[in-house]
Amino acid sequence: MVKKIKKNQIIFTATILIMIVVSLTNISLISCKNIEKNTYEIDKYTELRNNMVDYQITARGITDKKVIETMRKVPRHEFVDQYLKDSAYADRPLSIGMGQTISQPYIVALMTESLELTGNERVLEIGTGSGYQAAVLSEIVKEVYTVEIITYLHQKSNKILSSYSNVATSNHDGYYGWEEYAPFDRIIVTAAPDHIPQPLVEQLTDEGIMVLPVGPPGWNQVLW
Repeated sequence: MVKKIKKNQIIFTATILIMIVVSLTNISLISCKNIEKNTYEIDKYTELRNNMVDYQITARGITDKKVIETMRKVPRHEFVDQYLKDSAYADRPLSIGMGQTISQPYIVALMTESLELTGNERVLEIGTGSGYQAAVLSEIVKEVYTVEIITYLHQKSNKILSSYSNVATSNHDGYYGWEEYAPFDRIIVTAAPDHIPQPLVEQLTDEGIMVLPVGPPGWNQVLW
């Protein structure tokens, strides 16, 4: 049996084939562009992170290898708003909303090193903030318990920290610690009280270490 096909049908069929080829080509080009963009961003932030460690942290005397390796690894830019991502590795604190900041990278490194971590500790953090400090700790220690009094910041950081399986978060006043999970081997306070909260002292193990900035606003604050 011979089937007749009109000329316009052939043209129509050819047009469809051309459209399909063009569409597939466009999809391929879009995919390649997305891959290139993602690769560029990964490389860019990796370079910024390494520069942060080299010029802000080790250059200022931080020597703990666990701290150094962790701060090369944790993506600090994921803990700030989109418009601040390219500034995430700058040598300064950045706004995270509600009048709060993500600490300067060196301060995070200094406080973490001051905890003298071996890797088996249960750590309580007072003042989750952006969640960055908790993420850094989670890469080094066994368990991290972090408390944030500001509900907005708690909800925001909790979304990011949910991917860290050894981090537990809570929205309550950190002055009173987290008695349910006490005692803790280490306690780190990122906010600056004008005195050392007694509930935190009571929730620290006998051989434990607490690190916190102490001093009234406007004064030079000292790490203890």
